[in-house]
Amino acid sequence: MNIVILAAGMGKRMRSALPKVLHSLAGQPLLSHVIDTARTLAPTRLVVVVGHGAEQVREAVGAPDVQFAAQDRQLGTGHAVQQALPLLDPSVPTLVLYGDVPLTRTSTLKRLLAAGSERYGVLTVTVDDPAGYGRIVRNAKGSVQKIIEQKDATQDELEIAEINTGIIVTPTRQLADWLAALKNDNSQGEFYLTDVVEHAIDAGIEVVTAQPDAEWETLGVNSKVQLAELERVHQRNVAYALLEAGVTLADPARIDVRGSLECGADVSIDVNCVFEGRVTLGDNVSIGPNCVIRNAVIGAGTRVDAYTHIEDATAGSKVVLGPYTRLRPGAALGDEAHVGNFVEVKNAVLSRGAKANHLTYIGDADIGARTNIGAGTITCNYDGANKHRTIIGDDVFVGSDTQLVAPVRVANGVTIAAGTTVWKDVSEGKLVLNEKNQVSRTDYVRPTKKKS
Repeated sequence: MNIVILAAGMGKRMRSALPKVLHSLAGQPLLSHVIDTARTLAPTRLVVVVGHGAEQVREAVGAPDVQFAAQDRQLGTGHAVQQALPLLDPSVPTLVLYGDVPLTRTSTLKRLLAAGSERYGVLTVTVDDPAGYGRIVRNAKGSVQKIIEQKDATQDELEIAEINTGIIVTPTRQLADWLAALKNDNSQGEFYLTDVVEHAIDAGIEVVTAQPDAEWETLGVNSKVQLAELERVHQRNVAYALLEAGVTLADPARIDVRGSLECGADVSIDVNCVFEGRVTLGDNVSIGPNCVIRNAVIGAGTRVDAYTHIEDATAGSKVVLGPYTRLRPGAALGDEAHVGNFVEVKNAVLSRGAKANHLTYIGDADIGARTNIGAGTITCNYDGANKHRTIIGDDVFVGSDTQLVAPVRVANGVTIAAGTTVWKDVSEGKLVLNEKNQVSRTDYVRPTKKKS
């Protein structure tokens, strides 16, 4: 099939310079949700109609399987689809979706396609309050006669509770003629895609309908209020899916997943946690309250205590993190490592059983197995121009308030006394401590950046 996604609108009610379809829901643009759903149907042609903020939209999508059609003047939905016609394959049907309707499920679209791929199919829904929507007008036999927009409806038609979602599937070969025949003699002065229904009926093509499983699948975004409401709908759905999969959530209303979250057995997640990008939690992982975890893999049996932030990092099994730990990009913790409160780890490897429990910065470093890093220790990895690496072996004891001035190597079994500045390599098994004399030098030259 062809799939056309209408994404040309300005979205005045959003009160933002950002094109409406690029506003974020669950961590990605509204339009990206629609494109992801469209891809599950494996279309032969996928066309996005752009208008307001066209270059921003093109750049945000940036995918080779997506083509773009420009609607330079927004003259209605019928006019928008007309701009996509030159890019469509006339021998297969066309499904029309909307870039600001992000939560429609694949199963619903398959139901519509099954009903209407050989005919003209319309996705409709019956609602308690149809105000603002086009109504589905049927004859005495129940067949669809037309779709009437609210502003053009009679009083009797306004009483109809079955509404048009705008999502249709149509024969493509005849669509060009039907669109060309549209008139804009309506209250909006626009060319409505909904008017194509009457042309299809006149051509002897049956108009059929399908309904979604849930009304929220058809809800669009026209304001920040509606965006916030759909965000909560989406997060509720994600939370319930996690619960059904066996994850324990302290409060399903207080979790945000802005990407994908894969959980093993017996995972528990406390309140106000945010998961972004791709996150994988192994069996028996527990996540404390108020944690933010982005693009991370956390091994089985690991405990993440409150207010821990993890980004582009990995942790092995039975690791203890937090509270108030920050793992920055490139952090990799081996099994049974401990990283405690107010410890920051960046681009560093902590081997099995290594510990840094308090008030420490570990950057650009390799820490050996069972090594203990005392409170207040920092790796001085930046010389003012370039980054350097600190290498610490197995079974090293690093006393509190130690500074390791990279590049430096500390061999296995070394003991470093509290308050020591280590700026020379240390051989195996030695005790390192500072002399108390202070030295000032006049021949020091600051380093300069290395050329690429």
